[in-house]
Amino acid sequence: MDIEGSVVLVTGANRGLGHALTRALLERGAAKVYGGARDPDSVTVPGVIPVRLDITSPADVAAAAATCADVTLVVNNAGISTGTAPLAADAIDGARREMETNFFGTLAMSAAFAPVLGANGGGALVNVLSVLSWLASPSTAMYCASKAAAWSLTNSLRVELQGQGTLVVGVHCAYLDTDMTARIEAPKTAPEIVAGLALDAVAAGRYEVVADEVSRRVRSALSGDVALLYPTLAPS
Repeated sequence: MDIEGSVVLVTGANRGLGHALTRALLERGAAKVYGGARDPDSVTVPGVIPVRLDITSPADVAAAAATCADVTLVVNNAGISTGTAPLAADAIDGARREMETNFFGTLAMSAAFAPVLGANGGGALVNVLSVLSWLASPSTAMYCASKAAAWSLTNSLRVELQGQGTLVVGVHCAYLDTDMTARIEAPKTAPEIVAGLALDAVAAGRYEVVADEVSRRVRSALSGDVALLYPTLAPS
């Protein structure tokens, strides 16, 4: 679909990748860009229309679907990471928080906006996932689980919405240079780069974005032995 002239809603638009996406959309000629955030005053890109949107709130999601009834592209970008390990004392609470946002929030937004996109000609739905959709780490176990669930959901939505002409794009990337990863010492990709790749995929009708070398390497290892993904499990 064409980005130029499109009407777009980006969740989590107040910072990081969401902020970069709203800027890139305007630069590529989107006719209207809504920026969803819990605090609409935190959406500061000139030209972006702030929308109060907590994706874990059914009332907020329903109100956004009514307010943004002209959208042709929805980007499910909002997400959280609690850094909860699988056997931590608060593992259940951490899992519920992350699933509520990263999975159930994405599901709620997709369910609310699929009919809107269908009524507006099909358009596209973009779900921002992660390389951790495919790779688990004990220190971020609940984030990994929630993103794996969101990846599976994305695949189901892709097939479900094909009949109404809605393109569903999954975006996988490793560390982004955002607030979420500020304390992590590792190579990071600028959010502007991933925003550009995501919009390129929408424009070209591609189903998936694998945004960096780490993600490409992990994806290629999925068909092999589990020890390719987790070297410590290899026989000594």
